[in-house]
Amino acid sequence: MGKPLLFVSILLSAACCLAQSKPSAIGPSGVWQVPGSFVPTVNSACGNSSQGRKYADCFMSQMSKAGASADAVAFTRELSRQSPGDLGIMTSFNHVGPVDIAWVLYPTHQPSNYGLFLVNGDPKLVNAEDLKLLDRKAMQQSFQYQGVQNQFPNVGLWPGDRDGQTWPNSQAGSNGGVQFVLGYPLRNGCATCAHAGSVLFSWNFDASGKFSGTSFLGLTPAPLTGQTPSQ
Repeated sequence: MGKPLLFVSILLSAACCLAQSKPSAIGPSGVWQVPGSFVPTVNSACGNSSQGRKYADCFMSQMSKAGASADAVAFTRELSRQSPGDLGIMTSFNHVGPVDIAWVLYPTHQPSNYGLFLVNGDPKLVNAEDLKLLDRKAMQQSFQYQGVQNQFPNVGLWPGDRDGQTWPNSQAGSNGGVQFVLGYPLRNGCATCAHAGSVLFSWNFDASGKFSGTSFLGLTPAPLTGQTPSQ
């Protein structure tokens, strides 16, 4: 009787350890508002980003010294592992379920230093500014886009003009899933070139939070006075 009981005890202990090692969900405890003195301190203490891992470790050490919580540092570390060279800080979190939204500030990026992530699904971090994930083929085949190309021969898709505050629209998807609708600017050749409108895509997740790709929704016309497109 002793050996079976010991075996069961070992199995229970292993299961407990596995449960404890499961990555925790990203949430509000990982939000940190970056103080104005942070970037000058990092620049002084850490050198520059060309130092790779050494710079990243120093950056996160300075976060802790400046008052960031362990969860905030953990988010930055996880983002850095997924996207080497990107050191982002979560500044705002919105629970939607089964996938949530996180605003990320890249303190050393200029002039556009906000990014948007869809988190807690599968994968855990989905970068909504990764243009490779957008359904460009459907966009390019649309009559709307082809009409824009006639007017702007060098038109291209660029990362969103994010302000770090405006949450994207979310809506119920099929079979209990969720969709997020986001806009991306069209510019005629470069980031500061003529604004040619914006493109709407939905980011699609199933009921379990698994990312199932993006869908092209359509184009909106360029603003008359140079305003940035909506989030």
